[in-house]
Amino acid sequence: MAVSLVLLAAGMGTRMNSDLPKVLHHVAGSPLLHHAMQAGRSLDPDQTVVVVGHGADLVGKAALAFDDTALIVEQTEQKGTAHAVAQAAPLLADAAGDVIVLYGDTPFVRPETLQAMQDARQRHDIVVLGFHAADPGRYGRLITQGDALHRIVEFKDATDQERGITLCNSGVICANAKLMFDLVAAVQPNNAAGEYYLTDIIEIARGRGHTAGVVICDEAETLGVNTRAQLADAERQFQIRARAEALENGITLTAPETVFFGFDTVIGRDAIVGPNVIFGPGVTVESGAEIRAFCHLEGCHISRGATVGPFARLRPGAELAEDVHVGNFVEIKNAILDEGVKVGHLTYLGDADVGEHTNIGAGTITCNYDGVMKHRTTIGKRVFIGSDTMLVAPVRVGDGALTASGSVITNDVPAEDLAIARAPQVNKAGLATKLFDRLRAIKAKKGK
Repeated sequence: MAVSLVLLAAGMGTRMNSDLPKVLHHVAGSPLLHHAMQAGRSLDPDQTVVVVGHGADLVGKAALAFDDTALIVEQTEQKGTAHAVAQAAPLLADAAGDVIVLYGDTPFVRPETLQAMQDARQRHDIVVLGFHAADPGRYGRLITQGDALHRIVEFKDATDQERGITLCNSGVICANAKLMFDLVAAVQPNNAAGEYYLTDIIEIARGRGHTAGVVICDEAETLGVNTRAQLADAERQFQIRARAEALENGITLTAPETVFFGFDTVIGRDAIVGPNVIFGPGVTVESGAEIRAFCHLEGCHISRGATVGPFARLRPGAELAEDVHVGNFVEIKNAILDEGVKVGHLTYLGDADVGEHTNIGAGTITCNYDGVMKHRTTIGKRVFIGSDTMLVAPVRVGDGALTASGSVITNDVPAEDLAIARAPQVNKAGLATKLFDRLRAIKAKKGK
């Protein structure tokens, strides 16, 4: 069945005590908004509409960074959830199939749950996502009879008896697109807050002879983020789930509680992840690779058999081919390392291409930035880069070449050549003793 998404992301998030819109606060290295969009993407929607409000430009930009086909519409006045959904109506006037309403501050709704809601549409005209709350608090309550949903009552409008119900409303609703927007247009602000509640469409629909049902999910899926404490709890919940899934999928975590995953981390079976490893967004680790302790990875790809760390940093654009070794205190950025490359320690490779089976000595730096522009370094196959080599880009080192330790390479090195680029050593007899004596005398004089 065709489906479109309406994602509500207009709220200010006052309780976050932040200048940043609530949906742009991060969990697992990415905005809450991206988590919600990722869940919806699993349904392969025909169209996604993001309703923005507070910080509209920033939120819209973030939405388009995740999905450049998303449509952005602004809710200039925050008059409630039904009013927010109504802003999307003109953009989805010709939408076929269903519309599902999601929330930018509710990041953990599972794709399987959204699919269950679509399946339930075969039995009901409208489907609401509900959950049994351990502490219902101020959630809206679902008033049901059997498997039929009669209405949703907001906490502030509920009677004492209704407040005793534990089946609560997540806010996620699925219905035929035309029906959804017809019902939203009929909502009136007849409530204590004077707002247009999306929840009112259930009672309106039933009054018109339509049916409504409930799909129940685990409470953890409906976790909303409204405060910094809830943001921290969302991070904790995400990591617990991600670690459990990694172990279940055949990944070795030697100290699971110290590993932090990004929201889109992909790791293959039989990979090994050591303690205190942090995955930022956009990391893929193939089967059989090993990430050793205290590494920080983002925007990179690590192939089968490669080893990284300990204490290594891979930044966006780092591509490690099979059997590459990146050792301790090495940083790789926007660089491609071909099969069997070894970068043992204390090295920075930025904006570089390194050919297969090349060895990079300790202390090597690709000097890629001239203060205005970045430049690329190209190193061929089976090259030996001596320790403490500075490669001043743009520069090329040919296959089988060698650079002498301590060299500053400013010109291309032809294949199989040895490049030596260092100043001649000059020894001044006895000058070290004289210099130290002079410096000590100056220090003693200052101390008086």
